[in-house]
Amino acid sequence: MSGDTYGGDRIDFSNGTFRGEAIGKKVEHHHHYGPMPHVEDALPPAAAEFTGREDELASLLASLAPDGAHHGAVPVTAVAGLGGVGKTALAVRAAHTARARGWFPAGALFVDCHGYDETPAGPEQLLEALLRALGVAAAHVPSTLDERAGLYRSVLAERARTDGRALIVVDNASHPRQVRPLLPGHPAHRVLVTSRDTMPQLGAHLLHLDILRPEVARDVLSTALSTAAPADPRVLDDPSGAARLCELCGRLPLALQIAAALLISDPGKPVAELVAELDDSTTVLDHLDDGERGVRAAFDLSYRRLGPEPARLFRLLALAPGPETSDEALTVLSGAGAGAPPRRELNVLVRAHLVGPGSVRGCWSMHDLVRAYALDQVSREESLRAEGTAARDRLLAHYRRRTEAADRYVQNLPDRPARSPGFGSREEALSWLDRERTGLISAALWAADPVHARAGLGLALGLFGYLNRQRYFDDAVSVHRCAAEAALALGDGSGAGRALRYLGLALRGNRRLAEAIEAHTRACGIHRERGDRLGEGKAWDMLGVSLTEARRFDEAIEAHERARELAHSVQDAQVEASTWNNLGRALFKLGRFDEAIVALSRACAMFRSAGDRSREATARNNLGRAFRETGRLAEALAAHATARAVFEELEERERLATSWNDFGVALSALGRYDEAVDAHRLAVREQRDLGHRHGEAIAAHDLGVTLGRAGRREEAVEAYLQSLRLYRELADRHGEGETLERLTAAGHREPLPREGGGNR
Repeated sequence: MSGDTYGGDRIDFSNGTFRGEAIGKKVEHHHHYGPMPHVEDALPPAAAEFTGREDELASLLASLAPDGAHHGAVPVTAVAGLGGVGKTALAVRAAHTARARGWFPAGALFVDCHGYDETPAGPEQLLEALLRALGVAAAHVPSTLDERAGLYRSVLAERARTDGRALIVVDNASHPRQVRPLLPGHPAHRVLVTSRDTMPQLGAHLLHLDILRPEVARDVLSTALSTAAPADPRVLDDPSGAARLCELCGRLPLALQIAAALLISDPGKPVAELVAELDDSTTVLDHLDDGERGVRAAFDLSYRRLGPEPARLFRLLALAPGPETSDEALTVLSGAGAGAPPRRELNVLVRAHLVGPGSVRGCWSMHDLVRAYALDQVSREESLRAEGTAARDRLLAHYRRRTEAADRYVQNLPDRPARSPGFGSREEALSWLDRERTGLISAALWAADPVHARAGLGLALGLFGYLNRQRYFDDAVSVHRCAAEAALALGDGSGAGRALRYLGLALRGNRRLAEAIEAHTRACGIHRERGDRLGEGKAWDMLGVSLTEARRFDEAIEAHERARELAHSVQDAQVEASTWNNLGRALFKLGRFDEAIVALSRACAMFRSAGDRSREATARNNLGRAFRETGRLAEALAAHATARAVFEELEERERLATSWNDFGVALSALGRYDEAVDAHRLAVREQRDLGHRHGEAIAAHDLGVTLGRAGRREEAVEAYLQSLRLYRELADRHGEGETLERLTAAGHREPLPREGGGNR
């Protein structure tokens, strides 16, 4: 059996960006994930002024054509070249052309890896974005990379069967590890990658994209101006000036577009005047070669044309966390007092092509080279560096205040006021955390910077409840590991101990039990050295839970007893109650049911006295298990039903699913098999939807037991096989062994699935 367990910190066990909402046509949805949105296509619009590149476009289309020989593998085409050389524009044009020719009836997806940002999108974020675009609701996206990749391949395989070929455009990748998990398993689909790096490891058909030919570069300028004003004659009237302007821009499309924007914004400026201004500019982007000197010249000119306030906003936006910046974050960074970003200054930056809209309304993005330029500007002057540090400090303080306010809703804390500052409901608090999640995580990782270590540490610790509840364990591992290192560097033993406790919980959530035990053990030592008896008690309690999960029950009991002594010595009733609950669960696992009843009854009483309804319900659900094993079945049913009602009221979905499964086990023991099967099936569905594979494995196993007792052998075998697959993926050898025994007893003789991987 499983059980939700709680340490003394009131714990709640529980990016890449994309364009478009869905792929191609509407498709019948899987009942676990909700209806598929109906959107004509997920590609960004093709640039209206797309010019030249006819040869490159033909080569790219040849590689995407459906009649090519690809030897059974998923065909990958990569467009590589310098940043700003037009890779994305070419890829999007090719994708639209291929769609128009009917080559991809299932549609197209577009995902931006932000590969050259300070914090590139990880494959987990990219898969989440693609799954969302494919119609999978946020709550149903699994928590780990392998699960997300598996679901992604499964959805695309079904799409190939029902609708045919699809195109996945993976833009701005910086490393093969960003791309590999995004490759579909079905060979019908095509993948188109853009990157500044060649990445031969992908085995892709490679197209190197160079700077534009002189005549094509001139056409880019002419087309941009005539698109804005068809009668604009400036490029045609001054061909030599236009040619010089193209050379100063390095014939790089991005620089040419900025130069064109400067001319468009000042209709009276001759091309020769802009050429003279650029000729007078001597600064260049340090990391670019001679062929691209005009890029910095164009950026410099755009930057110098900004007024003081737009220029300040430009620099601060480059300092924002994550690949995109929300209106809220931008407001705080800028220090705007009106509660909204400075729209006038922002509009100036948008018109100058220095800032663009993000993937959703109310978010803003910068091109890689533009951001690098802005950051370089900040680094050149002490006053600007100080301004940037102050802006990040403001954002960290804001994020921390808001996160702590939201956390009181997330964790259902018993001392939470009727309204937390800034939030009127739990739904509102969670919505804010979801919306700002990428920025919050990126900002928390600023703790690695000594300048922001203290503030970043505070934010990281404040994110614990949210990341744990939503099962964002990969993010939690990164955030809390960074926080622990920052706290140790600061000499903050209390912070280091907390961060290590939280790190251990995140590792345990990913079933990395040996690492979790190590983290909790380190936390025990740090708190003990500081003489922090309460912190040490919490760490021992969490260590005991991890030891229980690792089936080291005797050690777990010792850990919980040590934790209880420490909590009692400092008179912290809630932590002491947690130790009684977790001790009772370890005793239950050892078959010492009467002792477990005593411990769990004590936990229920103490949590009730503290007003902690959530954890009282957890202890009561655990108590119901012990009642069941001692033959007190009516009391077991009552305990599970009481716990279930509380979890439903508090919207604790994972605990609710667990209590439904335990209710089913008690019903099965009473011979009420049909009711029990319904309870187990509900638990399986909920755990799967939550991405809790271990909980799903347990519920599927218990479903098999009940079906077997009811004489429904074939269904029982099916449930056991489902459980076996999950246990093997999780490397849970005990669960695997129990399930294999059940399969043997059920007379199953068919070949079993091969062993899978998992977190070890």
